Amino acid sequence: MMSFAAVLQILIALAFVSIPVVRHRYGPQAKAAAEGELRRQGIPVTVLEENKIRFDAGGHETAVPATVAVVMVTLAVLNLAGAGLGVTLSWVFQPIVLLGNLLIIYSNLTAVKSVETAFRRKNDPVLARIDVRAFLKAAERGFPTWVMPGLQNVRHVVVLGGSLLVLAMLALSA
Repeated sequence: MMSFAAVLQILIALAFVSIPVVRHRYGPQAKAAAEGELRRQGIPVTVLEENKIRFDAGGHETAVPATVAVVMVTLAVLNLAGAGLGVTLSWVFQPIVLLGNLLIIYSNLTAVKSVETAFRRKNDPVLARIDVRAFLKAAERGFPTWVMPGLQNVRHVVVLGGSLLVLAMLALSA
């Protein structure tokens, strides 16, 4: 049973690794599309750099998914080895990954409102003029159609379903 849990944990790790891989590969196109939308709105594209708005795999867009992937692979190795520590640590980290992914889904669903709020807080008249919905939609169009919502939804199913199955297996093996 823990071997299957380990396989699921490896799949979850791969799902998280897909985030920076896709952003690294297609982030420049997303940035170009977002810049095009800013130009259409009469907003200087320098606003992106000035406010550290990125679409690539830099910063937390790589660090967080990579850390989750390392944790999941570590748990998988421990579980495949039959180490009791793997079960204990899975009880600790699997719910964190599950909740973290729920936060990612919430963030995706409320992106427009969140970005509008963040822009307002900056009290920057240039940011205040941006049509955030159109800006984010343009950036999304910079990614291939199979990424959003396709890969994004597959990733959520793997992480949520995999995490729930791992937790169920942990409960059944207790």
